[in-house]
Amino acid sequence: MRLDLYFARRFLRALLIVLAMFAGLILMVESLDQLRDLADLGVGSAAVLHMALLRVPRTLYDILPIIVMIATLVLFLGLARSSELVVARAAGRSALRSLVPPVAVAFLFGALSVAVFNPIAATTERSYERQKTLFSQGEAQVFSVSDEGLWLREGTPSGQMVIRAGRSNLDGSQLQEVSFIGFAPDGTPLYRIEAQSAQIEDGQWHLTGAKRWPLTGAANPEAAATVHDTLTLTTSLTPDEIRDRFGAPEAVPFWELTSYIDKLEVAGFSARSYRMWLQSELALPFSFIAMVLIAAGFTMRHTRLGNTSSRVITAVLLAFGFYFLRSFAIVMGQNGLLPISLAAWAPPLAIILASLALLLHLEDG
Repeated sequence: MRLDLYFARRFLRALLIVLAMFAGLILMVESLDQLRDLADLGVGSAAVLHMALLRVPRTLYDILPIIVMIATLVLFLGLARSSELVVARAAGRSALRSLVPPVAVAFLFGALSVAVFNPIAATTERSYERQKTLFSQGEAQVFSVSDEGLWLREGTPSGQMVIRAGRSNLDGSQLQEVSFIGFAPDGTPLYRIEAQSAQIEDGQWHLTGAKRWPLTGAANPEAAATVHDTLTLTTSLTPDEIRDRFGAPEAVPFWELTSYIDKLEVAGFSARSYRMWLQSELALPFSFIAMVLIAAGFTMRHTRLGNTSSRVITAVLLAFGFYFLRSFAIVMGQNGLLPISLAAWAPPLAIILASLALLLHLEDG
């Protein structure tokens, strides 16, 4: 047990050191990128640093499997160089038994990342996108899904328009049970429109079965209301932009994914990409285990046996291959080319089994 705690502590320390190094590197790179992107907007250095800090959690979260792999290399290269693995083997501890502590730490780190780090990364990513829109356009355009339906706020130089719809078709181009409320730039409500349906085409909303209430200049809005079989409203939105307003599934915190998926499906939108992301997040701790086993398979042998550099390079290449395979499988699952469960769980489980076979062959074969 004491040796297990020692290996676990060594791996956790290596993991935290590598994590801190990558966080510093990402902050530096993001600061340069934000300085370049925001230079023409007259944004100060404090705002640039703030934007860079908002980007760090998301970028760091995306490369956590690579960080786990590098930390494993650091651990086992250090243990092999100091002959501690040789001593452990001489004491009767097999290679697989020595792997239990780092595998356990990797699994717990994965579970903690999904439960805690994921919501932080999602929140900072949404804040980053909101701030970026404010800097570039001067007005945020917001899309949200709630139990009451879809809510969309469109900001324009002439004012704002808030749209609520009970449901939508899959691509967001046609809304049902729609309400439009127009506001002046100073926030004064100008009009309200209720329509049975609204379809977006060529920069306009085409409303059917609409009723319009003027909210300014009329003592009795109901008396001044007008009914229209068809009505058009100018908009700067497109169906693609409406779909993009959902944001990437990565921008939804893990603990809110299930309810968000339910709301999307009730509203009439496809939630396949969100279901795929949910399953991939549940499988993330096993992806960390796969990274540990890949790195351990090529670095547990003593450095005196030679070929350390080639073995490390092989481990890195295989780990990056698995990283891109996992990302590719997620994309295929989101596009419906693979079943969601297969796309999320097959890559890490297959790599775990293959790595165990390699370890049994090299270490205990």
